[in-house]
Amino acid sequence: MKQLIARAQKGDPEARQGLVAALRPRLTSMARYYARCCHEDYDDLLGEAWFAVFDALGITNLSIGEPDQFLLKRARWRILDYIKWARRRRCGEYEPDRAPETTADVAPAVMEEALIAKIAEGLSDTQQAVLQHLLRGETWREVAGHLGCSSANVAYHVRQIRSRAAEVAGELPLNGMAF
Repeated sequence: MKQLIARAQKGDPEARQGLVAALRPRLTSMARYYARCCHEDYDDLLGEAWFAVFDALGITNLSIGEPDQFLLKRARWRILDYIKWARRRRCGEYEPDRAPETTADVAPAVMEEALIAKIAEGLSDTQQAVLQHLLRGETWREVAGHLGCSSANVAYHVRQIRSRAAEVAGELPLNGMAF
């Protein structure tokens, strides 16, 4: 395999075809696996994997380890980066300052803000900071990183926030409204 990769690095078309034949089963299997697990398009993932293989071919060091494993690792990284990019693209960024598109959407947004403000009234400063970070869409680990504590500490504060939310929900008159 090392000789085949060395020849492919030099631009030998037969060696490149041999490399494609040697790596096709592994890359196909990898792309199918990630497509099934992450609900992405198989062909897109396979294309990204092949791009990564031929992109990394020039920097592959034949004297260290197994070069075919290096190429497969680069393909896996590229697939995972593509999945992350696709999810961000689909989900978009959170835009809290965006104006509602219709007046019908204003009432639930105002009620939600009022409810969050009511919940935040009874929280400590740390719990309010945790709540604000979570409302921005951050994970518990990211919140912990911002606040300089552990994710277990964040979990404790989330339990306290949920407890406060349950208290506030118990105080609200329903008046025939469903929340």
